[in-house]
This record gives sequence, C-alpha cells and structure tokens, in this order.
Amino acid sequence: VLDVDPTDKPEDLATLNPYNELPTLVDRELTLYEPNIMMEYLDERFPHPPLLPVYPVERARSRLLMHRIHRDWCGNVDALMAGKEKEAALNKMRKELSESLVAIDGIFAEKPYFMSDDFTLVDCCVAAILWRLPVMGIELQKSKCGNLIAYSERLFRRDSFQASLSDSEREMRQ
Repeated sequence: VLDVDPTDKPEDLATLNPYNELPTLVDRELTLYEPNIMMEYLDERFPHPPLLPVYPVERARSRLLMHRIHRDWCGNVDALMAGKEKEAALNKMRKELSESLVAIDGIFAEKPYFMSDDFTLVDCCVAAILWRLPVMGIELQKSKCGNLIAYSERLFRRDSFQASLSDSEREMRQ
C-alpha cells in the first residue's frame, strides 16, 4: 500500500493506469483502476466475510446502491475535496450533499448498516464519504441526522475501517 499525494503522482502511475488516476490497485499481474471493480475484486479475493450478499437479487441491489452513491454524491465529493471551484459553487455542492444525507437519515433507524443487517460493500462506499465530511466543510447536526451519525460512528469503530485508513486519511479527523 502506497499513500500517494494526488498532486504529486509517481511517474510510473501512467504506465499502470491509462487514465493516470487514483486509486490504482496492483495485485500480482493484475492492475485495476475503477474503485467499484477494485472492491468487488478484493471481496472475491478475500471472501471471508463476504461483503456482497450471496443471493443474486440482493447483490444486484447492492450494486445499484453503489451506483447511486457514485452518481448522486461522488461528483460533489470529488469537487469539494479538490476545492478548485469558486466558493459559491462549493457552497452549493455542500448544501446538496448535506440535504441528501439528511434525507436518508431515516433508513439508518431500521437496520444497523446501509439497508442491511450486515456490513457490505455499500457501507464501504458510504464510509469513505462520511469520513471526509469535515474536510469538505460539512457538519451533520444530531437533531437532523442522529441515525446517520450513529451509523457513521459504528462504521468508524470497526477494526477493518481503522486498518484501512492511510496516514493522510487519519489526519482528516484529528
């Protein structure tokens, strides 16, 4: 595992990844550069415990949720993390993301994980976003997002989540 500064990418990244983007996963002779494909590959490579449901219908629902997270939230997350837009545009993105998170708060009252009794790849996608909220200038209010905050805390306490953090990611919350 290499913690790479996105503003100072290694020269060999372009030879590994035709888009010269992060993240990039190299495992033996395989190179992957699409995050959802990486997550599914790792789930299959290290299947205990499985992070995608066993049944095809539930797996498809999980994949659809990951697609919606990517489509609905990740554009704003990427732009907020980069911080290259004008402040008015960034504020609009913060508002959109915040409102979207407030809107889903209720689903976390029903089950311990994202629409599931089990920790899944969907939770992995959401955890990465929730961890970065303070860096993006977003603070969830307990009065509006109590269930989501409790869910976040459950995710962040997981040993596997803590082990997955790079040094720069740990600094985001210190």
